Amino acid sequence: MATKPRMQAKTAGELDAIAASGAVLRECLDLIAAEAKVGVTTAALDEIAEEFIRSRGGTGAFKGYHGYPATITASINEQIVHGIPDDYALREGDIASLDCGVVLDGWVSDAALTVPVGQIADESTRLLQVTRESLEAGIAACVAGNTVGDIGHAVETVVAGAGYSVVRALVGHGVGRAMHEEPQVPNYGVPGAGPTLIEGLVIAIEPMVTVGSHEVATASDGWTVSTADDSLSAHFEHTVAATAEGPRILTA
Repeated sequence: MATKPRMQAKTAGELDAIAASGAVLRECLDLIAAEAKVGVTTAALDEIAEEFIRSRGGTGAFKGYHGYPATITASINEQIVHGIPDDYALREGDIASLDCGVVLDGWVSDAALTVPVGQIADESTRLLQVTRESLEAGIAACVAGNTVGDIGHAVETVVAGAGYSVVRALVGHGVGRAMHEEPQVPNYGVPGAGPTLIEGLVIAIEPMVTVGSHEVATASDGWTVSTADDSLSAHFEHTVAATAEGPRILTA
């Protein structure tokens, strides 16, 4: 009989090691977010990210993962996640979801943010704010003794209250020595349902929110996932630990 994958609690020292990885990642995301200006290509952002991570002694967690070709994912407007950086030049009014992972001393961190390019529409501004608030709600529920369902319910409550949808086909996940560990962390759920969070558990909480339907479509490149109805999407993510003192954001 196959053994069911188990959640892995991290020690205090291991949490510090993931936080060190997360500090490099946060600097990287802040850097490329500041460079995400009209006329800049997503490939240029990817190059900046790779050079920065290496300058800090880390490596990109994404590049080569199941054959993924880049250090970051850059998903524009209706693209939700996994957009491959290329010669697309950012345009006024775009929103760009930038996702990245760092491996430092064998420990992985994973985070994302969605940034405005120049002046954006009011609807786009609201979408970014709601998605950010839903992440904050999910983080607040990342408490030992709570469940994965509590996190998903907290996220979806904020999103549905704004009239938006959470993407159901894609989920958050455990993080540690590997980029994807147990448990899976959906952005919807029933309070009290699902695996119970243990002290020292590290997870990536990552609301993916759309203005329209939750349905998705994958591009012919095999990676880029977009909204099926071409509605705008935003994505924010932190790597978070459940500790005795409450949630600890390791990519802050």
